[in-house]
Amino acid sequence: MNKDTQSTLTPDEALQDLLNGNERYLSGDMINRDLHAQVVSTAEGQFPKAVVLACIDSRVPVEYIFDQGVGDIFVARVAGNVEDEALLGSMEYGLAVAGSKVLMVMGHQNCGAVKSAVNQVDVGSDNVTSLLNEIEPAIAKTEGERNAKDKNYMESVVKNNVTETIENIRERSPLISNMEKEGQIKIVGAYYSVEDGKVQLLEE
Repeated sequence: MNKDTQSTLTPDEALQDLLNGNERYLSGDMINRDLHAQVVSTAEGQFPKAVVLACIDSRVPVEYIFDQGVGDIFVARVAGNVEDEALLGSMEYGLAVAGSKVLMVMGHQNCGAVKSAVNQVDVGSDNVTSLLNEIEPAIAKTEGERNAKDKNYMESVVKNNVTETIENIRERSPLISNMEKEGQIKIVGAYYSVEDGKVQLLEE
Protein backbone atom coordinates (compact mmCIF):
# COMPACT_ATOMS: atom_id res chain seq x y z
CA MET A 1 0.00 0.00 0.00
CA ASN A 2 1.31 3.43 -0.92
CA LYS A 3 0.56 6.87 0.51
CA ASP A 4 -2.00 7.77 -2.15
CA THR A 5 -3.94 4.53 -1.67
CA GLN A 6 -3.91 4.94 2.10
CA SER A 7 -5.06 8.56 1.97
CA THR A 8 -8.10 7.77 -0.19
CA LEU A 9 -9.07 4.64 1.75
CA THR A 10 -12.11 5.06 4.02
CA PRO A 11 -12.33 3.37 7.43
CA ASP A 12 -15.13 1.14 6.15
CA GLU A 13 -13.06 0.11 3.13
CA ALA A 14 -10.05 -0.64 5.32
CA LEU A 15 -12.16 -2.82 7.61
CA GLN A 16 -13.71 -4.64 4.67
CA ASP A 17 -10.24 -5.33 3.31
CA LEU A 18 -9.35 -7.08 6.56
CA LEU A 19 -12.55 -9.12 6.50
CA ASN A 20 -11.99 -10.07 2.86
CA GLY A 21 -8.51 -11.20 3.83
CA ASN A 22 -9.94 -13.41 6.56
CA GLU A 23 -12.26 -14.99 4.01
CA ARG A 24 -9.26 -15.79 1.81
CA TYR A 25 -7.48 -17.23 4.86
CA LEU A 26 -10.46 -19.48 5.60
CA SER A 27 -10.75 -20.69 2.01
CA GLY A 28 -7.02 -21.21 1.54
CA ASP A 29 -7.03 -18.79 -1.39
CA MET A 30 -4.49 -16.35 0.05
CA ILE A 31 -2.67 -13.83 -2.14
CA ASN A 32 0.65 -15.10 -3.47
CA ARG A 33 2.90 -12.20 -2.50
CA ASP A 34 6.52 -11.50 -3.33
CA LEU A 35 7.50 -10.69 0.24
CA HIS A 36 11.05 -9.73 -0.67
CA ALA A 37 9.73 -7.20 -3.17
CA GLN A 38 7.45 -5.82 -0.45
CA VAL A 39 10.41 -5.54 1.91
CA VAL A 40 12.26 -3.48 -0.68
CA SER A 41 9.27 -1.32 -1.60
CA THR A 42 8.47 -0.45 2.03
CA ALA A 43 12.04 0.25 3.12
CA GLU A 44 11.66 4.01 2.80
CA GLY A 45 8.17 4.33 4.26
CA GLN A 46 5.06 2.56 5.49
CA PHE A 47 1.38 3.33 4.99
CA PRO A 48 -0.60 0.64 6.87
CA LYS A 49 -4.38 0.55 6.66
CA ALA A 50 -5.08 -0.65 10.21
CA VAL A 51 -3.82 -1.11 13.75
CA VAL A 52 -4.67 -4.43 15.39
CA LEU A 53 -4.28 -4.92 19.15
CA ALA A 54 -4.19 -8.66 19.76
CA CYS A 55 -2.97 -11.27 22.23
CA ILE A 56 0.54 -12.73 22.11
CA ASP A 57 -0.94 -16.22 21.66
CA SER A 58 1.09 -18.18 19.08
CA ARG A 59 -2.13 -19.49 17.51
CA VAL A 60 -3.19 -15.98 16.51
CA PRO A 61 -0.92 -14.97 13.59
CA VAL A 62 -2.55 -11.64 12.83
CA GLU A 63 -1.02 -10.93 9.41
CA TYR A 64 -1.94 -14.43 8.21
CA ILE A 65 -5.45 -14.26 9.66
CA PHE A 66 -6.20 -11.19 7.56
CA ASP A 67 -3.97 -12.18 4.61
CA GLN A 68 -1.91 -9.00 4.80
CA GLY A 69 1.58 -8.38 3.49
CA VAL A 70 4.62 -6.43 4.61
CA GLY A 71 3.68 -2.85 5.47
CA ASP A 72 -0.09 -3.43 5.40
CA ILE A 73 -0.99 -3.36 9.10
CA PHE A 74 0.42 -2.42 12.48
CA VAL A 75 0.17 -5.25 15.02
CA ALA A 76 0.45 -4.60 18.76
CA ARG A 77 0.45 -7.74 20.90
CA VAL A 78 0.17 -8.29 24.63
CA ALA A 79 -1.22 -11.17 26.68
CA GLY A 80 -4.96 -10.67 27.05
CA ASN A 81 -5.07 -7.81 24.49
CA VAL A 82 -5.27 -5.17 27.22
CA GLU A 83 -4.02 -1.60 26.92
CA ASP A 84 -1.39 0.38 28.80
CA GLU A 85 0.37 3.70 28.30
CA ALA A 86 2.99 2.35 25.89
CA LEU A 87 0.38 0.54 23.82
CA LEU A 88 -1.86 3.60 23.76
CA GLY A 89 1.04 5.65 22.47
CA SER A 90 1.79 3.02 19.86
CA MET A 91 -1.83 2.97 18.68
CA GLU A 92 -1.94 6.77 18.60
CA TYR A 93 1.19 6.75 16.47
CA GLY A 94 -0.25 4.22 14.04
CA LEU A 95 -3.48 6.17 13.65
CA ALA A 96 -2.57 9.85 13.99
CA VAL A 97 0.97 9.86 12.62
CA ALA A 98 1.08 6.94 10.19
CA GLY A 99 -2.48 7.35 8.93
CA SER A 100 -4.13 4.00 9.62
CA LYS A 101 -7.92 4.01 9.26
CA VAL A 102 -9.02 1.19 11.57
CA LEU A 103 -8.26 0.26 15.16
CA MET A 104 -9.25 -3.33 15.89
CA VAL A 105 -9.05 -4.94 19.32
CA MET A 106 -9.15 -8.69 18.84
CA GLY A 107 -9.62 -11.31 21.53
CA HIS A 108 -9.60 -15.02 20.84
CA GLN A 109 -11.07 -18.35 21.83
CA ASN A 110 -9.25 -20.29 24.57
CA CYS A 111 -7.21 -17.28 25.68
CA GLY A 112 -4.64 -18.41 28.24
CA ALA A 113 -4.36 -14.99 29.86
CA VAL A 114 -8.11 -14.78 30.39
CA LYS A 115 -8.17 -18.33 31.74
CA SER A 116 -5.38 -17.49 34.17
CA ALA A 117 -7.26 -14.38 35.31
CA VAL A 118 -10.46 -16.36 35.87
CA ASN A 119 -8.50 -18.97 37.82
CA GLN A 120 -6.65 -16.22 39.74
CA VAL A 121 -3.32 -17.84 38.92
CA ASP A 122 -0.38 -16.68 41.05
CA VAL A 123 3.09 -17.43 39.66
CA GLY A 124 4.85 -15.25 42.21
CA SER A 125 5.37 -12.33 39.82
CA ASP A 126 3.98 -8.85 40.36
CA ASN A 127 4.19 -8.29 36.61
CA VAL A 128 1.92 -11.23 35.80
CA THR A 129 -0.45 -10.35 38.64
CA SER A 130 -0.71 -6.77 37.37
CA LEU A 131 -1.46 -8.00 33.86
CA LEU A 132 -4.15 -10.44 34.99
CA ASN A 133 -5.74 -7.76 37.17
CA GLU A 134 -6.40 -5.76 33.99
CA ILE A 135 -8.85 -8.52 32.96
CA GLU A 136 -10.80 -8.46 36.23
CA PRO A 137 -13.30 -5.76 35.10
CA ALA A 138 -14.35 -8.00 32.20
CA ILE A 139 -14.80 -10.92 34.58
CA ALA A 140 -16.92 -8.74 36.87
CA LYS A 141 -19.20 -7.86 33.93
CA THR A 142 -19.72 -11.48 32.91
CA GLU A 143 -22.81 -13.27 34.18
CA GLY A 144 -22.56 -16.79 35.53
CA GLU A 145 -20.28 -18.76 37.80
CA ARG A 146 -16.58 -17.93 37.61
CA ASN A 147 -15.57 -21.17 35.90
CA ALA A 148 -12.73 -21.49 33.40
CA LYS A 149 -14.05 -24.90 32.31
CA ASP A 150 -17.32 -23.39 31.06
CA LYS A 151 -16.68 -22.60 27.37
CA ASN A 152 -19.65 -20.27 27.05
CA TYR A 153 -18.63 -18.35 30.15
CA MET A 154 -15.05 -18.06 28.92
CA GLU A 155 -16.15 -16.83 25.50
CA SER A 156 -18.24 -14.16 27.21
CA VAL A 157 -15.30 -13.04 29.35
CA VAL A 158 -13.03 -12.79 26.30
CA LYS A 159 -15.61 -10.71 24.43
CA ASN A 160 -16.28 -8.51 27.45
CA ASN A 161 -12.54 -8.00 27.78
CA VAL A 162 -12.38 -6.73 24.20
CA THR A 163 -15.22 -4.30 24.89
CA GLU A 164 -13.57 -3.20 28.14
CA THR A 165 -10.29 -2.53 26.35
CA ILE A 166 -12.04 -0.44 23.69
CA GLU A 167 -13.83 1.59 26.37
CA ASN A 168 -10.51 2.18 28.13
CA ILE A 169 -8.85 3.29 24.90
CA ARG A 170 -11.60 5.83 24.25
CA GLU A 171 -11.40 7.10 27.82
CA ARG A 172 -7.63 7.21 28.11
CA SER A 173 -6.84 8.56 24.65
CA PRO A 174 -8.67 11.78 23.76
CA LEU A 175 -6.70 11.76 20.50
CA ILE A 176 -8.10 8.40 19.36
CA SER A 177 -11.56 9.20 20.69
CA ASN A 178 -11.69 12.48 18.76
CA MET A 179 -10.44 10.84 15.56
CA GLU A 180 -13.28 8.33 15.85
CA LYS A 181 -15.88 11.03 16.52
CA GLU A 182 -14.68 12.97 13.48
CA GLY A 183 -14.97 9.88 11.27
CA GLN A 184 -11.25 9.71 10.54
CA ILE A 185 -10.99 6.19 11.95
CA LYS A 186 -13.18 3.26 12.91
CA ILE A 187 -12.78 1.33 16.18
CA VAL A 188 -14.02 -2.26 16.20
CA GLY A 189 -13.88 -5.29 18.45
CA ALA A 190 -13.35 -8.79 17.12
CA TYR A 191 -13.25 -12.40 18.30
CA TYR A 192 -11.01 -15.00 16.65
CA SER A 193 -11.76 -18.71 16.72
CA VAL A 194 -8.65 -20.85 17.09
CA GLU A 195 -10.73 -23.83 15.97
CA ASP A 196 -11.67 -22.63 12.50
CA GLY A 197 -9.77 -19.37 11.93
CA LYS A 198 -12.83 -17.16 11.55
CA VAL A 199 -12.94 -13.56 12.76
CA GLN A 200 -16.26 -12.36 14.17
CA LEU A 201 -16.91 -8.64 14.61
CA LEU A 202 -18.41 -7.75 17.97
CA GLU A 203 -21.34 -5.41 18.43
CA GLU A 204 -20.99 -2.79 21.13
